[in-house]
Amino acid sequence: MNWYRIKTALIGLKRLAALSEDDKQACIDAYKFFQRMQDGEQTATEDETKAVADYYKVLNNLLSVFDLEKLYIPPQLDESQGLYGNQLLCERAVLEELDLQHPKASHLLDMGCGRGRVSHHFATLTGGQVSGYNIDPNQIENAIDWAAECGMSDRLHFKVGNHHEPLEYDSETFDGCFSFQAVWPFFKKEELDAHAAEMYRVLRPGARYACSEYLLTPHFDWNNAEHVSLHKAFLPTLAATQSMYPADVSAALERAGFNVLLSAPSKSAAWPICEQKRDLILGGRKVIRALEAVRILPSWVEESLDLLQSGGQAWTDAEKAKIADLNWRIVAERPLV
Repeated sequence: MNWYRIKTALIGLKRLAALSEDDKQACIDAYKFFQRMQDGEQTATEDETKAVADYYKVLNNLLSVFDLEKLYIPPQLDESQGLYGNQLLCERAVLEELDLQHPKASHLLDMGCGRGRVSHHFATLTGGQVSGYNIDPNQIENAIDWAAECGMSDRLHFKVGNHHEPLEYDSETFDGCFSFQAVWPFFKKEELDAHAAEMYRVLRPGARYACSEYLLTPHFDWNNAEHVSLHKAFLPTLAATQSMYPADVSAALERAGFNVLLSAPSKSAAWPICEQKRDLILGGRKVIRALEAVRILPSWVEESLDLLQSGGQAWTDAEKAKIADLNWRIVAERPLV
């Protein structure tokens, strides 16, 4: 635990305490909305998108307290490393899959960039530029501030954006694009083609897309009651709205014109790190209760942590059963011609 982590946690607590009643209620309503979706309620994409934004406005601050600022759980590639160390290893592996020929001259696109910490890591490794977009203005503001603090505003570019709308970038702008649990969990099957086509449009010929994304595995069976029960419990915790199979995503990418070079499970499971975070949250709840007792934090914070923990356990059980994968790997390339 270094000073940056301590500072991030304190800022997260401060922002949670300062949230408006409207923001808090919107977060609670969003979680209930996700639960109704899992009960079979038919929902419109625009309502799903609003719920995701409302939920993440609170969730990004809540999870930053528990060292989850990047909002994704990586595979445990090195048992000697914790969450952050394994995130760095996962990010380096994705960057390697982009196979950049001229890293320092490259311009990459981070789809669903959150607070911009992954973008910062990629820009540091390549020496090039990274642009990112996210649906949550709160996280984009944080990303812009962080770029300025690091003296990298000339190489890191962030703005509010929505996967479900045309990407606000010129055609053939980027030398590669990437995502970490931020794209495919938010699309219905019939919406995949439009986004795949946009990805193809903004990439230069020969450029690649690489990801580490939540997807169902081919072993998941919608007719299996246990599978469906676990899915119902864990999906709202991921702040996701949909669940796709890798074959559905790969088919959409191919229809857009990509050559899919790789579609494979994660190299290692994420559940050991999920359990580490579970234990950290268990310990942190004592502090949360104390802050709630003196009215520094509202009571709904612990209620939210309870939901995250129960959903997190369902996720652990699902990944152990190999019916879902937080870090499925896809690499797709736009042909040169």
